[in-house]
Amino acid sequence: MPDRTLRTSDGRSLDLYLAGPESGTPVVFHAGTPGSGLAFEKLVDALAERGLRYVSWSRPGYGSSTRQPNRTVADVARDAAEVLDDLSSGECYVLGWSGGGPHALAMAALLPQRVRATATIGGVAPFRADGLDWSAGMGAENVAEFGAAQEGPEVLAGFLGEWWPAVRTIEAESVAKELGDLIDDVDRASLTGDFAEWVAENFREGLRESYWGWLDDDLAFVRPWGFELGSITGPAHIWQGGRDRMVPSAHGEWLAARCANACPHLLPEHGHLSLGVSSLPTILDELVSVQSQA
Repeated sequence: MPDRTLRTSDGRSLDLYLAGPESGTPVVFHAGTPGSGLAFEKLVDALAERGLRYVSWSRPGYGSSTRQPNRTVADVARDAAEVLDDLSSGECYVLGWSGGGPHALAMAALLPQRVRATATIGGVAPFRADGLDWSAGMGAENVAEFGAAQEGPEVLAGFLGEWWPAVRTIEAESVAKELGDLIDDVDRASLTGDFAEWVAENFREGLRESYWGWLDDDLAFVRPWGFELGSITGPAHIWQGGRDRMVPSAHGEWLAARCANACPHLLPEHGHLSLGVSSLPTILDELVSVQSQA
């Protein structure tokens, strides 16, 4: 469950998750799709070792965060600004994994005075990106899911409604099986121990009340994001595994070539999950190598 609830200026509530030293510079974490702000303990520990504070929230429609129908990726910037204001925090770092990647880039583009640097891990590229075959190399489940998203909210709701009962009650030992064609052996091998427990708990927490957050994420990804990647002023670290079947490597390559101030980290031996697990200390060290915008 969240540490507390934040009431936004437009009357919505956000499930807020905080961990680590209160005096530390925040690292805002955007979880994947579906997901929540629930902290991965090893990430919290790694941040604390660097004097940093974990800050996250469940996006609208996940957990008990109020749904925000028709939201765009860009809408996350307003919520982020309100969270940082509530914490009396000026600057921050931003980290986004998978479906959290576009939301991290939105903060970088739209809150340039507050974001020191950004990192994405297996982050999604824009849906109608020039020069990118968006679904090429994706696992069958994602191809079907985003095919439904293109057909509209009603079709997507029917698709996700069939998955929701299983995913909202998933246990650690069944995560790899449920992900099916979305992972290969390298990612499957990473889904053990504490990490598998967190992945399962993160799914359960995000989906405990409904699948609306999942639906609204998917729809936001296939619409215009609402900001320009070329407007990012701080460093944008693009981490991508070559064996990623959730978000194929071409997405990371496309982002690395087109994000302003991109710092590419393209690792052919890794997948979508193994990359974040094995490279976490390096990802954080690269992210916080920029100390201040001032």
